[in-house]
Amino acid sequence: MCLVEGVEMYVARLAGTSDGFIVKRMPGTGSHHAPDCPSYEPPPEVSGLGQVLGSAITEDPTTGEATLKLDFPMSKIGGRSTTPVAGDASDSVASQGTRLSLRGLLHYLWDQAELTRWQPGFAGKRSWGTVRRHLLQAAENKIARGDSLRARLYTPEAFSVDQRDAINARRMAQWSQATAAPGKPQQLMLLIGEVKEIVPARYGFKAVVKHVPDQGFTLDEQAYRRLGRRFEPELALWAAADDIHMVMIATFSVGAAGVPTIVELSLMSVTRHWLPVEDAFEKQLVEKLVGDGRSFVKGLRYNLSAASALACATLTDCEGSAPLLFVVPAGAEDSGRHLHLTDPSIPVWLWHPSSELMPALPHRQQSRRCVADTEVECR
Repeated sequence: MCLVEGVEMYVARLAGTSDGFIVKRMPGTGSHHAPDCPSYEPPPEVSGLGQVLGSAITEDPTTGEATLKLDFPMSKIGGRSTTPVAGDASDSVASQGTRLSLRGLLHYLWDQAELTRWQPGFAGKRSWGTVRRHLLQAAENKIARGDSLRARLYTPEAFSVDQRDAINARRMAQWSQATAAPGKPQQLMLLIGEVKEIVPARYGFKAVVKHVPDQGFTLDEQAYRRLGRRFEPELALWAAADDIHMVMIATFSVGAAGVPTIVELSLMSVTRHWLPVEDAFEKQLVEKLVGDGRSFVKGLRYNLSAASALACATLTDCEGSAPLLFVVPAGAEDSGRHLHLTDPSIPVWLWHPSSELMPALPHRQQSRRCVADTEVECR
């Protein structure tokens, strides 16, 4: 009922919900909703989601489940991985969206957890505990390689000295499924956590994850050396800005001694509000939007290459269609490539940071409106 003519929804029966049922939008209809509706999503052609939805991500309205096709393994044979360590979207662009890269999966879960959405009321309310809870909820009813994604996903609990033993016991119980067994493929776990540091260890190298202070994740020298090349923009932003968090997604195995070893990983830089940003210009725009009290959805790249046009954000507090905000990188001054939209009436805002100051943002709506003159709460 976000629009006068209405938008079709459906009721799905889901495990893990309080009453077993949830109202959901029909697959592929997010952009049909009003911009201020919780079910709204930006047009798929200006997000990386459009490339993978329906191929790498298949939603079943009859069950509410989503089946994910991954371009990285969740098991290994004989102690060897068949894919590159520290892979990112550049390893999977050739798949043309038919399978999710490791970065694509992180972006999908971030979107599903609604951590890409921002409203002024969210300020000061996003802690790691909140992020973790939403990510775990987002992983429910997701199937990957024939198994529950939620069962394989490890996101660290907020650390507490008083609860150290209980937290460690729960962690090791979950990790037990990734311990090698003779004669069987070793199952891999999926990690999403905030990186504290990635440094040389006494032997080899290790990634230290916040909230797991007593257990490093080992990685080999080849992976460590490739990090600096593969994720140079993210690492440079992390080093330059003290308020940037670095989120890591990784597959990992667990040795007989209980030590986790990273098989493949990808990195994503986020602001202090856990909103993803690719570079300093996106960070500047996102902080401007937050500081001005705007409501918006942050765009994510999924499997798209860096050369592909991507709406940095979509404003959801304007009258009519939601404006799309583009940050045009240097060397990509052909603004026309950003305007290939299914609906040409959608307003577009462009910023060329290499040649101009940030233009004025589209105005937010001045008054709240009700739908079809009914007495409903207006967003």
